[in-house]
Amino acid sequence: MNEYEIIPPVNEIDFGATGVAEIIQNIKTLLTTIKGTVPFNRDIGIEDSLLDKTTPVAQTKLTAQIINIIENYEPRCEVVSITFDKNESEGILIPKVKVRINDDHL
Repeated sequence: MNEYEIIPPVNEIDFGATGVAEIIQNIKTLLTTIKGTVPFNRDIGIEDSLLDKTTPVAQTKLTAQIINIIENYEPRCEVVSITFDKNESEGILIPKVKVRINDDHL
């Protein structure tokens, strides 16, 4: 099993992506989707209610949400760790998600 660090956003969508590139692209898409904005599946994404939370609270809740959406929507990998780049004065949190991709899915 190989580990990869994933940092959003999705720069460009590759509709022909396969293997590791497809999995990483899928995770970036999940991390940058606001919950409730996907037609026919309103559960995908991160809740926008975190925007009004303090950094420690938002970080804790965001960590739980990231683990949940990756487990539910990209089962070909598992979350190893989540860290954040942050700028507290501007209220910016950028998740850095390390995942382990099961070689059986490649």
